[in-house]
Amino acid sequence: MARVYNFSAGPSTLPESILTEVQDELLDYRGAGMSVLEMSHRSAAYTDIIEDAEATLRRLMAIPDNYRVLFLQGGATLQFAGIPMNLMRRGRAGYLVTGLFSRLAKEEAEKYGEIEVLATSEANGHDRIPDLAPVAERCRETELDYVYICQNNTIYGTQFHELPDTGETPLVADVSSCFLMEPIDVSRYGLIYAGAQKNGGVAGVTVIIVRDDLVGDGPAKAYCPSYMSYRRQADARSMMNTPNTFGIYLSGKVFRWAEAEGGLAALEARNRKKAAILYDLLNKSHVFRSHAEPASRSIANVTFRCATTELDEAFIAGARERGIEGVRAHRSTGGMRASIYNAVTLEAVEALAAYMRDFENDHR
Repeated sequence: MARVYNFSAGPSTLPESILTEVQDELLDYRGAGMSVLEMSHRSAAYTDIIEDAEATLRRLMAIPDNYRVLFLQGGATLQFAGIPMNLMRRGRAGYLVTGLFSRLAKEEAEKYGEIEVLATSEANGHDRIPDLAPVAERCRETELDYVYICQNNTIYGTQFHELPDTGETPLVADVSSCFLMEPIDVSRYGLIYAGAQKNGGVAGVTVIIVRDDLVGDGPAKAYCPSYMSYRRQADARSMMNTPNTFGIYLSGKVFRWAEAEGGLAALEARNRKKAAILYDLLNKSHVFRSHAEPASRSIANVTFRCATTELDEAFIAGARERGIEGVRAHRSTGGMRASIYNAVTLEAVEALAAYMRDFENDHR
């Protein structure tokens, strides 16, 4: 059976070359006589795997030496609690609510301290990034432990194209769906984290990049579970317990692949080209309408819909007939979404665009 064009929001498509390489190594990893699935996380062979994954990611993102890299479990969702437990030392933090996941993160953080919503796009249906100017003023006026953003909003197809000015207040960002899609200046953040299943590997690995001074001597909350302590995990090099060994192995391969593709600048150019194909089509369409305002559009998730639910369902059914999968949007919004992550090829995007043009001709 031929492989489909997969536009799923996550878990998402992987480079086919990596799948082939993993298949070749599945029974015998480089002469070890066993699979990585069977290998002790304390073995010399596995130590090389996890150390190479970290070293490759550091090169790829130009991560400064004063930042720790952690490979943890629990998905991005566990960090909704892990961040306030570790960083909320004064008991007050600011959140920008630009979609479902930043709202869920805010609600979780409210269990551990006082949360101030610094900006929100809720009144506009989360179709844009809100005005960031008030953030700087509040950071000057109020002692906040950190300011939190979800940098790319998977469900709504919006993205921060500039960061809020938080002054000396650490900026914390969930970058799950834009991770490794373009260069970022890690030093602008106190902490960034990503569920790996979109651009960094497979489900089950969460990458956390956190500045040394925020790791501190231990978590801010005494009741923080040992597993969720950044200090404990940093000291244990992400192996306080048995980590997701196979997931980290796969992440390392994805990092190597990204490096071989020319690095983040090359991937960004490719991703912007893919996004432009779809947005140009949406801008001219009489059948489809884009959810996100043009200035806030994501290069990772292109969200759109037709005039009726019936047309949406017809589009999704027709896509499947053409071998195009994963275009149904999140259940909370309806419509369609094309997640065009790093491993989604230009060929796949052109196939989707061709189908969209045919559908438009049939239904306008």
